[in-house]
Amino acid sequence: MENKISLGDAVHLESNSPPDKVLQERRPYGEPGFKGIFSNKYVTVCAAFATVGGSLFGYDQGVISIILTMDQFQQQFPQVSTSASGGGFQKGLLTAMIELGAFLGAMNQGWLADKISRKWSIFVAAIIFLIGSAIQTGANDFGMLLAGRFIGGIGVGMLAMVAPLYISEIAPPEIRGTLLVLQEFSIVTAIVVAFYITYGTRYIAGEWSWRLPFLIQMVPALILAAGIPFLPYSPRWLAARGHDEQSLAALAKLRNLPPTDERVLHEWCDILSEAAYRKELSAERYPKLQNESYSSRIKLSALNYIDCFRRGCWKRTHVGIGLMFFQQFVGVNALIYYSPSLFEAMGLDYELQLDMSGVLNICQLVACVWSLWGMDRFGRRPLLLGGTVCMAAAHLIIAALMGKFEHSWPTHKAEAWGCVAMLFFFMLAYGSTWGPIPWAMPSEIFPGSLRAKGVAFATMSNWLNNFIIGLITPPLIQNTGYGTYVFFCAFSILAAVWVWFFVPETNGRTLEEMDHVFRDNTAEDEQARRSRIEASIVARIWANDGRP
Repeated sequence: MENKISLGDAVHLESNSPPDKVLQERRPYGEPGFKGIFSNKYVTVCAAFATVGGSLFGYDQGVISIILTMDQFQQQFPQVSTSASGGGFQKGLLTAMIELGAFLGAMNQGWLADKISRKWSIFVAAIIFLIGSAIQTGANDFGMLLAGRFIGGIGVGMLAMVAPLYISEIAPPEIRGTLLVLQEFSIVTAIVVAFYITYGTRYIAGEWSWRLPFLIQMVPALILAAGIPFLPYSPRWLAARGHDEQSLAALAKLRNLPPTDERVLHEWCDILSEAAYRKELSAERYPKLQNESYSSRIKLSALNYIDCFRRGCWKRTHVGIGLMFFQQFVGVNALIYYSPSLFEAMGLDYELQLDMSGVLNICQLVACVWSLWGMDRFGRRPLLLGGTVCMAAAHLIIAALMGKFEHSWPTHKAEAWGCVAMLFFFMLAYGSTWGPIPWAMPSEIFPGSLRAKGVAFATMSNWLNNFIIGLITPPLIQNTGYGTYVFFCAFSILAAVWVWFFVPETNGRTLEEMDHVFRDNTAEDEQARRSRIEASIVARIWANDGRP
């Protein structure tokens, strides 16, 4: 990226080739899906490293499910014990505090990622997470623990927002979905690792039984912070900042191709055209804020958040927020956070509760591995629809069995294990569909100038709804029993209806083709504007090459 390449040096096409050759139909970079990630190891490694941030949230999910049941932890923090007055609410508050902080982190990461770049905003988030983890590890009272989880949550929210954003902007379209699955894969892998770390530390007699797992989560954050300087900048962020030559150099490096390759030039022209188009729209909409003063930049950044709900973008914002809403309200995190309590309600003893919770997490990991292959092969929309049908069926069967046998499990072992099997089936369905796709799609669908803000809104939706689920699940289980599954079944059915009417297919499309996918910004005047900008950019490249 540091090796500058001039516009003229970039365009060495065949002799007498016309300028509009750059705008011909895009040729693919290679094999789609899982096979394609092996043809470009550099971008795959960069994407995988960026998702280390996602593992921090997954680790917390896996840790907290067992820590909450430890006698050592409840002795230090009696507020969350089952015998404490309001213990269910305090347990939910402790679990949900990280989501509340993550909501705030995601809200602020949008402008920060635009300001200091995608990769350096990851660094800032890692530092904030480290501070929160240190406070959790050393917490001596309940208030200090809540504060540590809130601060750590801010870092988690920032990381969870910017990692898929960064991946979407560096990935070729053929493997973008597969690489974006890495975000969910890192979350799920960390859940499993953390679960079994905590499963082992519970045998430590003293307070290190729960302090040690909190301490260990600082290790991946340190690795992430140390590796950030070696990540490339997003070529789309560079183009949006006016660094055209660096953008081409970064793109060529990420594609492992020379900057004169026709496919690189085609994608680069699309990136420059989109950046110029959005800049022109912004100048028309906010002419008084186009100077470089600090106050103007602050006002323009704030107004860009509002632009996500204006014509030309509101459909995408609706899809991003809706995906994250239903991802939480189909009930997955209720299972992850409180799986021991759910298995207890099915009549399993304490050791079996923990063992089956571990198997439940492994089911999600197995399904997520499958989606590395299935995401770009089958597309987003069919998987979402199929997933909702399977999840609704699982919830319905569990509700029926629990409603009939929850007071007589000792004499109905087969029915109890039937409920357990349906929980595993639910997790397999979720992990291959609604687990990865809501993390992938928001970072694909927004235009370049609003992508960080749009993904921020989607991620905020995730954390807000995650917070709500974490807060309401304990009293929901305690007061309604099988009604918990009826509740989540209803939302699974609603999710299917919503996807059918509102969610388009984005598989195989470049980020710059989403106007056609959503059928917005396609009026004749907008198309004419785009054509003019594209022609101007190609002519500029051609002129700098010294050709007529």
